[in-house]
Amino acid sequence: MEGIVTKSTGSWYTVFTKEQGTVACRLKGKFRIKGIKSTNPVAVGDKVHFKLEEGKSTGVIDAIFDRKNYIVRKSVNLSKQTHIIAANIDTAFLLVTVDHPPTFPGFIDRFLVTAEAYAIPVVILFNKIDMYDDALLEKKQHLEKIYTKIGYRCIDVSATKGIHIEEVIVLMKGKTTLFSGHSGVGKSTLINTIEPSLHLKTKEVSAQHKQGQHTTTFAEMFPLHFGGFIIDTPGIKGFGIAAIEPNELANYFPEFFKLKSQCKFHNCLHINEPKCAVKDALENGTIALSRYKSYLQMFEGDEVHYRTDIYSE
Repeated sequence: MEGIVTKSTGSWYTVFTKEQGTVACRLKGKFRIKGIKSTNPVAVGDKVHFKLEEGKSTGVIDAIFDRKNYIVRKSVNLSKQTHIIAANIDTAFLLVTVDHPPTFPGFIDRFLVTAEAYAIPVVILFNKIDMYDDALLEKKQHLEKIYTKIGYRCIDVSATKGIHIEEVIVLMKGKTTLFSGHSGVGKSTLINTIEPSLHLKTKEVSAQHKQGQHTTTFAEMFPLHFGGFIIDTPGIKGFGIAAIEPNELANYFPEFFKLKSQCKFHNCLHINEPKCAVKDALENGTIALSRYKSYLQMFEGDEVHYRTDIYSE
């Protein structure tokens, strides 16, 4: 039988099938995907083949079909291994808040680079816009200008006030979409607004630390009443870049890649080389300083300090 993995809890997987509905499945023995050193060989969104166990309602996954794409990050505790967040994604929605809690450009850029590397289109949702004063709106507009100029679609939304929710739904119809972001950015609230029948748990952001609290423990996929699926993911504190070589990194910054052919050296790293078109663009303000700082930090493998607030340039 064939189905789609809708939930993974480590040892058991919920598989959705047209014939049986949902079936709880486990993996057949040691399961590894060639070329991927991952903590989770099967991810939400994977299309799998399984067999029902004799005399039981459970199944055993014995094959994973080729993935269209997947989004991956470094495992927090096992730095040499990666964790696949989800697979076979049509669009990833990255929820961003400039406060309550703040989402810093370094985090946004790491997510975008990973999505570019695995050919996943991203839409940036600036949530909680109804809560911002003039200073926060100015920060939001600054970020929005940077990412719109690069080519990313940005939408201002409010999950609690229902602002621009229909615009988001139009982009989701008939597709498999992933929602991601820091804990506390309002993912669960927004998903509940889009699909009220889900009743996902929500929590308030800590007023003292302005940090979100985890409400989603595992990634999980849900069918939508208007067609398609939504993947809710646990709130992410950090986003470690995985499986991208330093000399390839600039290819996943679209504004850098466009200028690549204008550099003097074909293998220019845009750091110390003379006659570098990217550094020239940085000097004249065509490329945002925050993006270049993110590039340098990723290039150097700096996983610790990337959350520095670099809204201002």
